[in-house]
Amino acid sequence: MQWDDARIFLAVSREGSFSSAAKRLGVQHSTISRRIRALEKKLAASLIVRKASGYVLTEAGKELEDSALRIEKELISFEGAIWEHSDDAAGELCVTAILNMASTVLMPYFARFSSAHPKIQLNVQVTNDSVRLSEREADIAIRQTNTPGETLIGTRLTTIASTVYGSCGYCAAVRSGEAAEKWIGVDCCDNHRTWTKQARPQADHEFYVDETSLTLAALKEGLGVGFLPCFLGDSDPDLERFREPESQHELGLWLLYHRDLRNTKRVTLFREHMKHEIEAAKPLFEGRLAVAG
Repeated sequence: MQWDDARIFLAVSREGSFSSAAKRLGVQHSTISRRIRALEKKLAASLIVRKASGYVLTEAGKELEDSALRIEKELISFEGAIWEHSDDAAGELCVTAILNMASTVLMPYFARFSSAHPKIQLNVQVTNDSVRLSEREADIAIRQTNTPGETLIGTRLTTIASTVYGSCGYCAAVRSGEAAEKWIGVDCCDNHRTWTKQARPQADHEFYVDETSLTLAALKEGLGVGFLPCFLGDSDPDLERFREPESQHELGLWLLYHRDLRNTKRVTLFREHMKHEIEAAKPLFEGRLAVAG
């Protein structure tokens, strides 16, 4: 039995379906199905059965899951130990961040890190979904949250302020009574969805978006007002604040990583680099740039 077989099996047991496991691993659904069936044939045991509620593990499947988890933990621990004892800052470093940050304010920081450490292959992945650092789906996650996972360790880099923005023309028209106040329905994340519902409980939205870049584009078109992080809203000359930031809309910006990687050269270099970059740009993240200007 090969580790790759166990890795695929673990993906199915964690995700609960072949299609979700295929998406997580970046392969075809048929590949997952074929590999699981081949593994069952090799072991002469049924591992997964399909019921009305979904896929469930057999007794043999549960035993294999326990063994595979132990092996995975040992491999992750071994890799972390190898990295920690290496003085050479080289190899791959996988970093995940949400789209609205990775493609805008963070990209220059990533570029400068790559220039300073050309032997480190920086692999930036964009996802708004949770990333299982404990399973090494990534080495580092940059996340906006006030409740980082208890099983992870990390560094709180700064505070992300958010508030309500609109186009300059639209905001002026609303304040003068020439236009009605309209809110864009935002469904990009739990925070913006909740804040929008609190600010506009009647939910009489004429326009909905499900990603922050779309919120930005809709605001610039004068389709209403809506929440944006200040590092995006204050940086766009076509937008202005419809309301001032409130502390209840603040989130911590965290750099999170697996505890087995905390002393590795690549992670240490990246952590210190990001702390330095973001410290210099704190007014932008904390919503103080517009006030200072």
